[in-house]
Amino acid sequence: MKKLVSALAVLGFAPQLSIAASSNELETITTTASRLAVTSTENPVSLSVLSEVQLEDIGVTHIERALRLVAGANMQHGNGQEYLPALRSQVLSGAGACGGLLTAEDGIALRAAGFCNINELFESHFEAAKRIEVLKGPNSVLYGSNAIHGVVNVITSDTTSDEARIGLDIGSYGYSRARMQAGSESLGLGSALTITKDTGYRDGEGVEQQKLSLKHKHQGQFASVVSGMTYTHLDQQTAGYITGADSYKDETLAKQNENPEAFRKASSFRAWSEVSWLWNNTDTVLLKPYLRWQEMEFVKHFLPGKPFEENGQTGVGLQTLVQSELSTNIQLDWGVDAEYTQGEMLQYQPTPTQGSPFLQATIPTGRHYDYEVDARQIAPFAKFTWQQDNWLLELGGRYESMRYDYHNFLPVGRTKEDGSECSKGGCRYSRPASDIDRFDYFSPKFAIRYAFAQSHIAYANISSGYRAPQAAELYQLQRAQRKASLKEENANNIEFGVKGSTEKLTYQAAVYVMEKENLIFRDSDFFYINNGRSKHAGMELELRYQLSSNWKIDLAATHAKHTFEQNSILNGININGNDLDSAPRHLANVQLHWQALENLRWSLAWHHVGDYFTDPENQHRYAGHDLLTLRGRWQISPQLALTMRVKNLTNTRYAERADYTSFSGERYFPGRPRNVLVSLDYRW
Repeated sequence: MKKLVSALAVLGFAPQLSIAASSNELETITTTASRLAVTSTENPVSLSVLSEVQLEDIGVTHIERALRLVAGANMQHGNGQEYLPALRSQVLSGAGACGGLLTAEDGIALRAAGFCNINELFESHFEAAKRIEVLKGPNSVLYGSNAIHGVVNVITSDTTSDEARIGLDIGSYGYSRARMQAGSESLGLGSALTITKDTGYRDGEGVEQQKLSLKHKHQGQFASVVSGMTYTHLDQQTAGYITGADSYKDETLAKQNENPEAFRKASSFRAWSEVSWLWNNTDTVLLKPYLRWQEMEFVKHFLPGKPFEENGQTGVGLQTLVQSELSTNIQLDWGVDAEYTQGEMLQYQPTPTQGSPFLQATIPTGRHYDYEVDARQIAPFAKFTWQQDNWLLELGGRYESMRYDYHNFLPVGRTKEDGSECSKGGCRYSRPASDIDRFDYFSPKFAIRYAFAQSHIAYANISSGYRAPQAAELYQLQRAQRKASLKEENANNIEFGVKGSTEKLTYQAAVYVMEKENLIFRDSDFFYINNGRSKHAGMELELRYQLSSNWKIDLAATHAKHTFEQNSILNGININGNDLDSAPRHLANVQLHWQALENLRWSLAWHHVGDYFTDPENQHRYAGHDLLTLRGRWQISPQLALTMRVKNLTNTRYAERADYTSFSGERYFPGRPRNVLVSLDYRW
């Protein structure tokens, strides 16, 4: 705690960035693509923006529902608020897999770079978002570690206007949610509150969640200041996988909960203040200090012995940006990002292990891991932009240095808590000695853009991304491994794209090829190593077309192939060239909108998930699924609106996620049958 107080004293009033905007049109001002307020048509990147109108139309009850509208995204909903992410990738799973995708709220990462959690987007206030921005492909130049496959940035609503609103959602299977927003323009202060309760479709599941966001704006004579805060709390009773081939198709089995003991409790808090001013009448300066705190407790029902984990982190950070006009056609953006985080983790098992004599002998009761990590991160970056007539060139780079100071509070090695040995070769869990680990990486990027017509561009970019090993990969070892000598995962990407808009059509299309090296994974000896390689190649298309004055269509479609590029033998099979598991080659979301009356509109959405392999050996497969959703919105008065959504309209039996392990065989998170969500919104 003393270290944290010291860091606050140093960083608390030193400051980064963010700016604002709205809508999903390509000429809309955005934040994520450049950490500056520029139009997305000017950016030679693939960027999807989900507007407030789109999010309200969907009635987002889970972040996966929103990201269905993004080509290349494939979030697999687990249970409750849990999920596994995918963006231009296979579905990411495992202790450090969350490091492949950076998630943020108002430009601030939800977790520190070395302490991510695979489900961390439930700690964002996406239910009250002004928009969600999804930046695809490696973007470590702007965001540093973890931005390998892209960035998902939730932009909270500007609640500081005099408008107030209240909303109530009632749905099937005991779902209810209250939403409130209110503000005062004269005070420059606003708030948003969301309270959710969901008793669930399956036995013994349930979610209670509360989220509160505050925002304050002040325009001074020389500088403007925008400040924000978000607090979230989750209390969840979790239903795990159901097992057995095609068990998700059986109504009785789909409702069952094989892990009634599973739960998750989590709280998070973030606060930030963004200061911006004009320096020397030519340079724009943005400073953004922030504070982040999080704690979580859950049972690892998917492991033998079903141990408990408690983890947390407290940290402070600073983002800075200076935008300098060097000449009429050359601009330099540069800055330094810095962060200090103190993270902690405890895994303990209160009851004896059930199962085989080997499991009982090697997985004892008591503490398995108990450690603390002080993490320091500093990253200078710069980007030159040259623009002449219809051409634009960008050249940027970021050097990032991360240091982990790890402190182990238990006996070193694979022993019991008291230091005694386990029989049958030793205990399962192994603890490395206290140590210091450091990671340094330089991320370059080059991009070119050509405007071939008004509001239409073609672009190409070459970029590199990386992620440092997560604390879980370095310090939660197993079997005989005493030290994980890991280096950074890295990716090199090349992308070509076109995007633009006309009076009736808005579109963007991209093709990309990305190769990843030094992938971190557990080998057959249960050692963390990182000599893996993978290749990711795909085509994406997003468009919105106004068919007539009353009809409109939206499309987000992906064709991609994600493959292993390493010689690894699993169960006698060399997986080199195989599809990565949980990586469907085809994804599509199509929405047809009909403005039936001036105050009444309908939409029908089709969501397609193609078939995919559920194991690296490519011996087991899930057939994929197709879902229909019907939505209708009646604007009863200028202040009052009623929305109805019928999800899974055809009552399809499907799996949100399908998986295969040699221990359990086929296993699934079953999708909900047909269900209804009705919303009433009142503004004044």
